[in-house]
Amino acid sequence: MVKIRLTRGGAKKRPFYHIIVTDSRSARDGRNIERVGYYNPVASGNDQRIVLDIARVDHWVGNGAQLTDKVRNLYKEATKAQATAA
Repeated sequence: MVKIRLTRGGAKKRPFYHIIVTDSRSARDGRNIERVGYYNPVASGNDQRIVLDIARVDHWVGNGAQLTDKVRNLYKEATKAQATAA
């Protein structure tokens, strides 16, 4: 099954997550199919907290990909932010 989930990056005590499309059997930081955005939980100042290519996520969900719980929450937040910006 194809999943859209987070993969961790960043330094110790400074997490940074890429939002990726991957096979559910792959390791957390293993091979991925496509990177569709990122999430920076410790963003401050002018840094963006969430960057997400909503069109690509919709494409993958339309083809049967499953969102993890955290990515689903981030997706809702990103769509809300995009709607208020437009």
